[in-house]
Amino acid sequence: MRRREFITLIGSAPATWPLAVRAQQSWIRRLGVISGFAESDAVPQRWITVFVQELRELGWRPGDNIQIEYR
Repeated sequence: MRRREFITLIGSAPATWPLAVRAQQSWIRRLGVISGFAESDAVPQRWITVFVQELRELGWRPGDNIQIEYR
């Protein structure tokens, strides 16, 4: 290996490190659900169940890659 090739290899390695670090991070998205109903009401519970099912069909898994906060 020539000196210039070695210097190019060593010089370009740190430029790829941020990409590798960024690829390993897993971001958990936070979703807030604001409701004017009481938690004991059956209708809002059905809506939330259907909403979470639809999120799962789209690839969002509560507790894994998305956090849902109910207020």
